Amino acid sequence: MKRILLTGAAGNLGKVVRVKLAGWADVMRLSDLNEITDATASEEVQCCDLGDREAVMKLVEGCDGIIHLGGVSTENTFDSILNGNIVGTYNLYEAARKHDVKRILFASSNHTIGFHERETLLDADSVMRPDCLYGVSKCYGEMLASLYHDKYGIETARVRIGSCFEKPLDRRMLATWLSADDFVSLVKRIFECDRLGCPVIYAASANAEQWWDNRKVGYLGWQPQDSSEKFGHEEYLQKRAGDAKDPAVRYQGGGFASAGHFED
Repeated sequence: MKRILLTGAAGNLGKVVRVKLAGWADVMRLSDLNEITDATASEEVQCCDLGDREAVMKLVEGCDGIIHLGGVSTENTFDSILNGNIVGTYNLYEAARKHDVKRILFASSNHTIGFHERETLLDADSVMRPDCLYGVSKCYGEMLASLYHDKYGIETARVRIGSCFEKPLDRRMLATWLSADDFVSLVKRIFECDRLGCPVIYAASANAEQWWDNRKVGYLGWQPQDSSEKFGHEEYLQKRAGDAKDPAVRYQGGGFASAGHFED
């Protein structure tokens, strides 16, 4: 790839992607609300607010593909989510349409389906059941990507990211954990495959406990290699799950499903 735009480049996941994709693209254009001061020779920095349409239009110009990790990455106030994830995502897709960018990785979330019970195996056709306003904003982003694919031919991987941390933080993450290496291998497949389309992809490692079925996107050839099983001996992961009637235990979204309104 010649020039790839990485939004959210100063975030936790963005920082990991930068390091692990070093040299993969001729130029990696980095963007975030926060200042980035450590760009390498193959990186260029163009920070902006995704809610600023004119700035986003300039940001996307000249790019061949977009890894969209930017915006609000967890539950927050409605106004914050509105600007970063609703207005910002629209601005990004409009800029992609006008600048003829044909392939995007849209970082969606497992919180688009967080109110499904843990015993339910989900696939790409499972109905959305968001567990918070953040999850609702990601549902919107997925549907916007679908529209721009059908109407304008922009291919998007709608990647429902599980829990991308160095290691699982709780028992729930034994099922949702995604290693950085597995995520980066998925990024490469998304941009290197001949045909992408507009698939929903569940991004989790090859964990022993599985809630999500990716067989409908088998044509991509992505095979995660890591597993949360190697952390299973950790004492903090041995704690009992708790009351099965508790929404945080019953539903896939965990604590997001049981939490009250963020602004209360």
